[in-house]
Amino acid sequence: MEVVVRENAEVRIDKYLASVTDYSRELIGKMLNDDYILVNQKKVKGSYKVKCGDVIDIKDGYVQELNVLPKKMELDIVYEDAYLMVINKPSGLVVHPGNGNYDNTLVNGLMYYTQSLSDAGGEFRPGIVHRLDKDTSGLMLVAKDNKTHELLADDFKNKRIHREYIALLDGVLPENSAIIDAPLERSVDNYQKFAVRATGKKAITHLRVLKKYTDYTLVKLVLETGRTHQIRVHMAYIGYPVHNDPVYNNKKSDEFGQFLHSYYLKFEHPITKNVLEFTSNLPQEFQSFLDTLDKSN
Repeated sequence: MEVVVRENAEVRIDKYLASVTDYSRELIGKMLNDDYILVNQKKVKGSYKVKCGDVIDIKDGYVQELNVLPKKMELDIVYEDAYLMVINKPSGLVVHPGNGNYDNTLVNGLMYYTQSLSDAGGEFRPGIVHRLDKDTSGLMLVAKDNKTHELLADDFKNKRIHREYIALLDGVLPENSAIIDAPLERSVDNYQKFAVRATGKKAITHLRVLKKYTDYTLVKLVLETGRTHQIRVHMAYIGYPVHNDPVYNNKKSDEFGQFLHSYYLKFEHPITKNVLEFTSNLPQEFQSFLDTLDKSN
């Protein structure tokens, strides 16, 4: 369904669409969050004010009555107290419901495990303060109440939470360290991808080489900003894409997905003020591939 704005409405998109379609403002908000509504091929928030000439695309197939249900699954809980949890997420697991997947996500597993989850992030994202891509593995934080959620969100915003990633890149980097400062925004060719563009949001990634192989480079990465797909886009941009990345690497990939792991997390507990520090071993598939490289190197 396509809606073309013919007048200078200057009203919120959720309010505007509610007036010209059969959708409620609440449902429109959910569809915007799940990328079912795009304006000029770009994702916008519900607060976006429509302008004359805007082309609004509404994808078919969104289920109006969505019911996210608990589902029993094995959760790798690294740490838990009354306020928060640290989860070691496996590659292949989607963090929260959306885009047609409402039954097999980390949120479904968390809802089965406990009823103590914050709802500050919305009904489809209970406990979720930040997320990892489906095929990115490793450590992530979950909030069990709204106060903790809001404090952690502020810590992320103000860069008080330190995260480090390990990635295997295709190709051999000539340098031993680098800072990639390249702004990112949604791709004009494919709205599911991001790209480096001068008009994008500031994005900075710090890189340090851990080991060089014949055809690969193992690196540690620290994000100064936390844009969607930041590491994956930045690595492809400098010509050394993350190995096995099905989106940003032109080489064929298998179902395991990108070799990118959130292995280190350090932060001050928002309630107790204790400094907490965690590390996570590489997934078996990732480590086994490195072992093979070590033998042949």
